Amino acid sequence: MSDLRVALVSEGPTDAIVIEAALRALLPRPFVLTQLQPEPTRPKLGTGWGGVLRWCVDFAARNYACFEDDPTLPGFDLFVVHIDADVATKNYADVSDEFAQLAAQHGWPTLPNSARCPPPSGSVNAMRTCLLAWAGMHEPGPKTVFCVPSKAVEAWLTAAALDGDHALQSSLECNLNVESQLRALPVAQRIKKTARDYRALGRTIAEEWSVVRQRCSQADRFSTEVAAVAA
Repeated sequence: MSDLRVALVSEGPTDAIVIEAALRALLPRPFVLTQLQPEPTRPKLGTGWGGVLRWCVDFAARNYACFEDDPTLPGFDLFVVHIDADVATKNYADVSDEFAQLAAQHGWPTLPNSARCPPPSGSVNAMRTCLLAWAGMHEPGPKTVFCVPSKAVEAWLTAAALDGDHALQSSLECNLNVESQLRALPVAQRIKKTARDYRALGRTIAEEWSVVRQRCSQADRFSTEVAAVAA
């Protein structure tokens, strides 16, 4: 049986490391991951949520109903599109004035559009709606899963890497500052936002994924949706 082919659109390379580790725990057989965004040969799109926005807008310009219909994206068994829920606190002008104008022209959902947390689902759902609007889709295609950690993918990293009684586990999905707090931990626990530090925890994330699902509702949601596509 051949390996699954997975396409990933994410905010950045460290996010991709966490998501790939989660997929290793979730998918029923080995897979080959292709990073569509950020992609080194297309640096003009940039990284961060602005890069995801630009990638989605580029897709929308090709006028396909879903990623699965686009002949430039052939043969994938799963599309994963990532954005962190903390983007609900941002402005389109943070990307550029041009995108602030495009948002008004296309009637994209307003940003900022964050909701009270808990529950984390409010801002998560707002960003899922944004992804659909930016890509010009009414709903995700049959092989597409949106990955929207609350408030950021570092919540999943924290859930896997730190003990259950660690202070950072409290209100984990509503904490807007987890990334900086991980960097400020004592040296023995410190996790910097580097590919090296995140990659060193990849196996831990995969092995502890059941714990991550228990501690992070959006990790559980992602798991359920991946399972439905991969079934």
